[in-house]
Amino acid sequence: MKGKTQILILLTGVLLVQIAGGCKKDKKYDPVPYAYVNIFIDPNSTLYQNLNVIGGYEYLYVDPPSRGIIVYRISESEFVAFERTCPYDPAAACARVQVESSGITAIDSCCMSRYILLDGSPFSGPATLSLKQYQTYYNGNLLHIFN
Repeated sequence: MKGKTQILILLTGVLLVQIAGGCKKDKKYDPVPYAYVNIFIDPNSTLYQNLNVIGGYEYLYVDPPSRGIIVYRISESEFVAFERTCPYDPAAACARVQVESSGITAIDSCCMSRYILLDGSPFSGPATLSLKQYQTYYNGNLLHIFN
C-alpha cells in the first residue's frame, strides 16, 4: 500500500509539472515576427504633436519585418508602444492595426479584430492574443522604446 501511495504522489507531481510547463509554453507563443526596436523620441516636441496630449498617439516607422509601432500616451508620464502587425494572422499582407477615430481603440481592417490601446488587449473580432507590446521608459524628457 505504501508503494502505491508513493507512485500516486509521483504521478500527480509529474502531471502538475506538465500542466504548469504547458501554460508557460502558451504564454511564450508569439506569432508576430521579431523586429529590433531601439528608438528615442521627444514626445513633447513639435515633431510628435499628437503625443503632446494625454490620449494622443503617433505611428513610428520600424524596419521590416515590423509594420510600424503605435505609441500612445496614457498619462503625463506614461506611454505604451504596440506593434502594428496584427497577431491574428501576421502573415496576411493587410494585417496592420490602425487607431480608430475614438482614439482609444485600434482595428485591423483585414480580420476586423479590435484592441484597447491602454493595454493592447483584444475586445472584438477573432483575435485572442494582445498586440505585441514594446517596453517604454520616459525620463520626463525623452521616451525610449525598445525590446
